[in-house]
Amino acid sequence: MRERIVGVDIARGLAVLGMFVAHLGHGTPDGQHSPAWFVVADGRPSAMFAILAGLSIALFTGGRTLPRGPALVHGWLRIATRAVVVFVIGLLLTALDTPVAVILPSYAVTFLLVAAFIALPPAAVGVMALTAAVVGPTLLAALLYPGADGTAPVQAGLGDNALLDLVLTGYYPAIVWITYMLLGLCVGRLDLRSPRVQAVMGATGLGLLLVGYGGGAWLSSVVRPTTELAYQLLRTDPHADSTFEVLGNCGVALLVLAVVLALTTLPATARVSRVLLHPLAATGAMALTAYSAHIVVIALLGNGVVWYTESNAVLVWFVVVTLVVCTLWTRFVGRGPLEMLMRLVTVGPYRAPVEQSRV
Repeated sequence: MRERIVGVDIARGLAVLGMFVAHLGHGTPDGQHSPAWFVVADGRPSAMFAILAGLSIALFTGGRTLPRGPALVHGWLRIATRAVVVFVIGLLLTALDTPVAVILPSYAVTFLLVAAFIALPPAAVGVMALTAAVVGPTLLAALLYPGADGTAPVQAGLGDNALLDLVLTGYYPAIVWITYMLLGLCVGRLDLRSPRVQAVMGATGLGLLLVGYGGGAWLSSVVRPTTELAYQLLRTDPHADSTFEVLGNCGVALLVLAVVLALTTLPATARVSRVLLHPLAATGAMALTAYSAHIVVIALLGNGVVWYTESNAVLVWFVVVTLVVCTLWTRFVGRGPLEMLMRLVTVGPYRAPVEQSRV
């Protein structure tokens, strides 16, 4: 049985709690975050969630060993069955009609798209991720935003067409979000416990962060876009789905992942970090359950907990209860309820056939 990588679980736990902040954090009447630093939870946790999904695909389809032959076919089936379960759970959560834009249906569709790349070496997948970061947002902008002639090729908006929403017009368009999963697939093929890999990952993350957010802001001030299309191409604000925002989000995710991996693997910090950050790791280990449960609870409490916050008290309760319940559940039960369901109804780990010697 493959040992869990604690740093990955911690990063996933941070992503889940970051989405709690995005959905339940208090805002001022003029739409600003309170406290202001909650802005870090805008767009970035969901992007990290998608990157870690791609990383998980790499881990359960062979890790550093590229799948070939029967193992490759098995990997495709495993991805497909998981995508179906995630999609169904996403539809059920969407049916609750909360103010939360449920990421799971798009997440499932992107899962299927990434399946085509699981046999590629990490360098090739990294190139594909960079290509997707440029091509996907550019194509989205060209299709949805008016240029100099004042018209856009695709006139449909959010909610007009469910399939089009998943691929192009929704909150998490697969044409853009495949970048995150491809990056995760690339990273998941590496030796995540290696200090050298962690250092390169951190340096790459810092570079992408500066190029993405900084480059977009600088170009916007220099170019001063005059059309919606040009403005869209240079945006860096959360959920812009532009190349610059995507690169910045990737940078943040890689930097966070590098830090938590280092903290939990380096001899000087591993023991203390694993103890102190265990509640986050437990939350990350049952991320599907924690994410789904928070949407169900929002539905039970009413949409006011999202739209009409008077303080961060509700958010604090969500975070504390989630950390405590997940810690106790993983300690005394093991896998989360939805993680158990996933294991029960989807294709399991690949087991190579044992060759029998001839007598």
